[in-house]
Amino acid sequence: MKLQSPHLTRHLAGVVLTCAMALPTFAHAEMASGPTLYEQLGGKPAIVMIVHDMLANVVADNRINHYFAKTNIPHLQMELVSQICELTDGPCKYTGLNMQQAHRGMNLKTADFNALVEDLQKSMNSNNVPLGLQNQLLNILAPMEPDVVHK
Repeated sequence: MKLQSPHLTRHLAGVVLTCAMALPTFAHAEMASGPTLYEQLGGKPAIVMIVHDMLANVVADNRINHYFAKTNIPHLQMELVSQICELTDGPCKYTGLNMQQAHRGMNLKTADFNALVEDLQKSMNSNNVPLGLQNQLLNILAPMEPDVVHK
């Protein structure tokens, strides 16, 4: 007894292939509707702590702390929290200077940028941010390097 015709088999194979190709789209849509990085980090209170601790690390970091000697640290903290909040799909709106304007004339080098990243990583570690979330945040911030570093 023949259960299906060759035409039906080809049709079913096409349906299965179409469904298989659509799965990544559905999976992506499901991921997109999940919690934002802002939410996964713990919202604004967590970002405030991460930035606060990062700036404490920076102030203690002899490789780069001279760049911050005349900086209004509380104002910088507020700006960084706002920027990270917005970049991680939080409700904040960053209204500060763009990265080129903020770092103009500082003659920062790649080593300086990397030192700041290390200070941020230390802060995220001390605030128990999972490595995957750290990487997501760093991937968002890394493209700013060309606007910060003087080549």
